[in-house]
Amino acid sequence: MDVVPVPQLSDNYAYLVIDPATREAGIVDCAEVPAVLDAVDREKVQLTTILPTHHHFDHVGGNEDLLAARPGLTVYGFDDRVPGLTDKVGDGDRVKVGSLEAEVLSIPAHTTGHIAYYFEAQGVVFTGDTLFAGGCGRLFEGDAAMMIVSLEKLRQLPDDTRVYFGHEYTVNNLNFALTLEPQNQELNDKLAWAVETTDGGGYTTPTTIASEKETNPFFRWESSELRATLAERFPDLAMEDVAVFAKTRELKDNY
Repeated sequence: MDVVPVPQLSDNYAYLVIDPATREAGIVDCAEVPAVLDAVDREKVQLTTILPTHHHFDHVGGNEDLLAARPGLTVYGFDDRVPGLTDKVGDGDRVKVGSLEAEVLSIPAHTTGHIAYYFEAQGVVFTGDTLFAGGCGRLFEGDAAMMIVSLEKLRQLPDDTRVYFGHEYTVNNLNFALTLEPQNQELNDKLAWAVETTDGGGYTTPTTIASEKETNPFFRWESSELRATLAERFPDLAMEDVAVFAKTRELKDNY
């Protein structure tokens, strides 16, 4: 499998997913068509599939134009709000790009219809706006309890799984994370790397499940340092998982 990040809008990522054996490709989260078609032409692949993670415009806003430019594409999706949907899928279903096969993971809370595409054989997952490097999506259509379940599903993937996420928010996310775990050395190191990488015009995608376990406060609701920080600032906060997660998300929303 080859994965080609395709920057979209101001800070979004689409991803061209290429099967080297067949030269067939799918696009994850198409917002702007010209950059996607440029990538398809540059990589000399046959685009067959659109793989939306959720219905928000900055992830599917290019679907209809892409279908107009390349008729007959298969458009997978969990949510009827996905433009151009041809093949509705649910949790545990399988989707294909050439000979590559992914499992659909239902991971709601950012939206009720949010999914990830997990290519187990290649150790790759596309998480859209549920899991970022150092962060998670806002709870637009779900709550903290729902998001913890979704993130736990991702947290259980193998540590070396490469995580391709929907937005370049990494530096901001890690700066926020340091307000809760300033002594976390892995977090400090990753922030320094992310600043250097983005300052040089590079991408911080992909991350890994292992890295998120070490640095992402939304994977670390059990962290003793994170909980101690919250307890000091909010003495009445119940120190149980959902309450800790919800307060962390509230703080990030206002960061």
